[in-house]
Amino acid sequence: MIRLENLSKSYDRGKTWAVRDLDLRVEPGEIFGFLGPNGAGKTTTIKMMVGLLEPDRGTVNMAGFDMNSHPLDIKRRISFVPDAPEIYDRLTGIEYLSFMANVYQVPAEKRKERLDHLLDLFAMTNSVGNLINSYSHGMRQKIVLIGALLHNPQVFILDEPMVGLDPRSSHNLKELMRSHCDQGHCVFFSTHVLEVAERLCDRIGIIHQGQLIALGTMDQLREQAQDRESLERIFLELTA
Repeated sequence: MIRLENLSKSYDRGKTWAVRDLDLRVEPGEIFGFLGPNGAGKTTTIKMMVGLLEPDRGTVNMAGFDMNSHPLDIKRRISFVPDAPEIYDRLTGIEYLSFMANVYQVPAEKRKERLDHLLDLFAMTNSVGNLINSYSHGMRQKIVLIGALLHNPQVFILDEPMVGLDPRSSHNLKELMRSHCDQGHCVFFSTHVLEVAERLCDRIGIIHQGQLIALGTMDQLREQAQDRESLERIFLELTA
């Protein structure tokens, strides 16, 4: 579902490597957590995955397509929720969602069903007619999540998705991520909330100074970090 091979990105004309020789696979039905300290290369990796940054070398393959040769085929099949949602302030919530549904060509008969379900799930039904510039940060995050899920993407990519969400919405998002993968899709998300990653993810990758230093299930990570019990202890051990 996701294949990253030799993925690399540098800045300052090659003097500083943000990501270096990253090889990674995420399979259908898998929730994959991507962890690392600030500046480790998480967001740079994600931006290369979704086509917002061009890698210096390496390949991105998602949903069976190569990003270099078939970027639109990939973008039709994925969704990306950034850590700081930037959306159109002068639209109402429903205008924004209608725009997203049109972009992804969601059929009319499925559009209302999915909208009703997602608006109810994230408690946005009564606010969807309001202007986005009246929304709190958490409401903006929720409207972006709803827009990203309308076309039922094969690959769902999120950068710090829990930031700003209230506890109920955060819980519902985690449940939705699992049900999304139960359909044979996959979820790739970065987070600093290690407890969430530990409970939710099928596998976890830890990136440090631009390189993948650990990869596997919780049991496999425990073996790599000398049987440390919690993900927090494993993370601190590996990134020390």
